[in-house]
Amino acid sequence: MVVRKEKKSRKFRGYRTHGWGTKGQHRDRGAEGGRTIGMHKEKWSWLVKYGEGWYGKHGFRNPTSKVINSINLRKLQTLIDNGTIRPTEENSKQVIDLEKYGYEKLLAGGSLTSKVVIKVRHATEKAVEKVKQLGGEIILTSKE
Repeated sequence: MVVRKEKKSRKFRGYRTHGWGTKGQHRDRGAEGGRTIGMHKEKWSWLVKYGEGWYGKHGFRNPTSKVINSINLRKLQTLIDNGTIRPTEENSKQVIDLEKYGYEKLLAGGSLTSKVVIKVRHATEKAVEKVKQLGGEIILTSKE
C-alpha cells in the first residue's frame, strides 16, 4: 500500500467526488467488497470453523447423471469378516441382499472365500463368473 504524505480527503478538498468517479460511488456499503473481505485476515477463525470450500472452483455436477453405489468382492469379503454385513439363512443357503446395505452394483475386484447367494441390482460379468466358480449365485433384482 502506498503511504501518502497527506490523507486523500485533505488532498482532494474542492473536488466534489474526492477522486471516486461520478457521484454516488464510494458511498454506502457497495465498496466494501462483499463476502470475501477479511476472510484471509480478521475472519479467518470463522472461515476455518464454518467455511469449508470457501475458496477455489467448485465444479459442475450434471443433474441428469446418477451416481451408482458399487462394491467389489474384496470389500464385500472384508465387510463380511468384520461383521458389518451378515448373511441371512434362506433355504439352507447364505444370502446377502446388497440393496439392503445401500449397494447397487457388484464389481469383480478381489475374491470371496465362501459360497453365497448375492442379491443385487447390477453386477459385472466377471463378478458373476467369480461367484459361480465358488458355487455361489448372483440374483439380479429389478428396480421396483
